[in-house]
Amino acid sequence: MPKMTPSHKPFEIRDCALAAVATGVKAQNLKEFCDAIGKIEPESIYYHFWGGLLKPRFDDPEYHNDFAAWASHALHDKILAERLSVLDPSEIPDLEKIRAELIDIIEERLDENEYVPWCKRDQQFHFITSQIVVFDTRKTISKANELVKIIPSLTSSSIFYHFIDARRRTFGNIDDFSSWLYGFADKHSDLCCLLATIDPFFSTLPELKSQIADIMKEYFQGGEK
Repeated sequence: MPKMTPSHKPFEIRDCALAAVATGVKAQNLKEFCDAIGKIEPESIYYHFWGGLLKPRFDDPEYHNDFAAWASHALHDKILAERLSVLDPSEIPDLEKIRAELIDIIEERLDENEYVPWCKRDQQFHFITSQIVVFDTRKTISKANELVKIIPSLTSSSIFYHFIDARRRTFGNIDDFSSWLYGFADKHSDLCCLLATIDPFFSTLPELKSQIADIMKEYFQGGEK
């Protein structure tokens, strides 16, 4: 677990939006796809893994990242799609390591095929990059048990910022709630361990908020800690 200097600074609630920006890079076959993944900026990889959480969805996605979805629906390669879909970026916070994993999986599949899989022209993969825009809600909390009330009131994009995007910013690649709680020395280390059991990648943001809220409620149920 991360060891930090105790601090009792207020927790500042933020919200965010993930702005999508076209890169102009596209791929029509698996070789072009592999080459592009080797060159695109890390923020594009981030977007194609995490950006879907902030998009409106009306049904459960079959795949949890854009790369796997394209392999299935455009290339009609279910084997590749399944291999790409098991990559969990919450377990690999380093985007360059995720890039390397993607390339290894795709190159292995290219070696297995007698020909390079192609898609129709109107099904090309268009690489998108992203820029996170952060908003100050002007809301703060100073006591750990205030998390019980504040979590249910947070927007989905606020949950995204504090529980997912935080892993790129914090010491130990943890969520903002845990990072703040470690500032109380070891007082809430058990709560941090409980939060660490949540895998944010395979849940919707409302489901993720519910999981966090339930953990907070149960932990603080006995009164102020």
